[in-house]
Amino acid sequence: MDNKNKIYFFDTTLRDGEQVPGCQLNTVEKIQVAKALEELGVDVIEAGFPVSSPGDFNSVVEISKAVTWPTICALTRAVEKDIDVAAEALKYAKHKRIHTGIGTSDSHIKYKFNSNREEIIERAVAAVKYARRYVDDVEFYAEDAGRTDNEYLARVVEAVIKAGATVVNIPDTTGYCLPEEYGAKIKYLCEHVDGLDHAILSTHCHNDLGMATANTMSGLLNGARQCEVTINGVGERAGNTALEEIAMILKSHNDVDIYSDINTKKIYSTSRMVSGLMNMPVQANKAIVGRNAFAHSSGIHQDGVLKNVSTYEIIDPKDVGIDDNSIVLTARSGHAALKYRLEVLGLKPDAAKLDEIYKEFLKLADKKKQITDDDILLLAGAERAGNEHVKLDYLQVSSGKGIRPTACVGLDIAGEKFEAAAQGNGPVDAAINALKSIIKRKMTIKEFTIQNITKGSDDVAKVHLQVEHEGKLYYGFGANTDIVTGSVEAYIDCINKF
Repeated sequence: MDNKNKIYFFDTTLRDGEQVPGCQLNTVEKIQVAKALEELGVDVIEAGFPVSSPGDFNSVVEISKAVTWPTICALTRAVEKDIDVAAEALKYAKHKRIHTGIGTSDSHIKYKFNSNREEIIERAVAAVKYARRYVDDVEFYAEDAGRTDNEYLARVVEAVIKAGATVVNIPDTTGYCLPEEYGAKIKYLCEHVDGLDHAILSTHCHNDLGMATANTMSGLLNGARQCEVTINGVGERAGNTALEEIAMILKSHNDVDIYSDINTKKIYSTSRMVSGLMNMPVQANKAIVGRNAFAHSSGIHQDGVLKNVSTYEIIDPKDVGIDDNSIVLTARSGHAALKYRLEVLGLKPDAAKLDEIYKEFLKLADKKKQITDDDILLLAGAERAGNEHVKLDYLQVSSGKGIRPTACVGLDIAGEKFEAAAQGNGPVDAAINALKSIIKRKMTIKEFTIQNITKGSDDVAKVHLQVEHEGKLYYGFGANTDIVTGSVEAYIDCINKF
């Protein structure tokens, strides 16, 4: 195939996707995701925004060392210090890219920068030229391009390409564009910008109105050759374009003359790994990777699928890495079966770590008849709570009709034991009241979400909490077959982050 028809996948799960409150990853977890993205066939990995924090800087450094062939990209503003720091963070990358830019819509120019159109072009050109002093591959983003006048946007794009930009990103920052409108914007640039044979246009669409995938495809069909995406569509607000959706659209539609190098059989494992590490459940009806994506409950659908699978399935589940014949794990399963399932999910623990996970697996398998992939990912991530300052020793709750709910809680705080009892208007409220009587700080729950993983009364409950303390919000996560215990663990997770 002509390389001009290849779509380059730029994954920003570790930068834009990680901006979801409470879903931040540590450096070890980011390396794990980066290696999975490499196996998936992603062309560019946006590893972070180095100037924003020492943690982001270190993550870009370590991902640069860990990943071999994909381009490693670091985000900056159109500020020389940002670019200096990004270049330093990328020093170990085999293939490096600096991603710099500035807002181009009249709204951004007036209210964000208190500037004018000509000065913005000057700043854009200066940033690209400065970045080219460090690297040969510079991407420029025209923030809020979706609401930028096309004629002015074409001037900006032409100017930054002349300054040395190799990729120009056209973000629909607010997710406002209609697909036809966004596609027309890309087509206008292809027809009116001199020098596009020296650079490629990139899509970067947000999902505020549910149109991220449609807008991205419209952009690609009208001449963009890079798409900026995240695993599971994660990202702040309503999220970003989902990598798995664009990859499978390109694979399923033989009628379009564009293609990608994504290894689609790695999609499911990467999706589950990111979901587990970020503690972000994938909605059941999510396209491609939701647990209902290949489930047929309607009688008419079932009849058709049994007669010929193509009647209602346009994608073979195996093409995204879902094994119809996957081993079912129960209390009688051994190390080998657990290790196999972990590897299917993209995890390769060493022998010692496998032993730890297996012990927890047996405990859970005694409580549940069947262990799901999500259960396994929870078990694999359980050791992250092992070194916390505050730990739950025990919890006993009494409640029921005609009984005032009462809870007794035992905590281990840096090796010292504490106990307390309290009542509440329910078992969870009573347990948290007992906890708060030990941790005597002003704490307010702002958000409390309980989700089950699959279904059934023996299922694991995933609890997400948002707690305010001294004017700051902290996010906690807990998972247990006991909802009350999971809730207390999520609250303790918040406390450990104070």
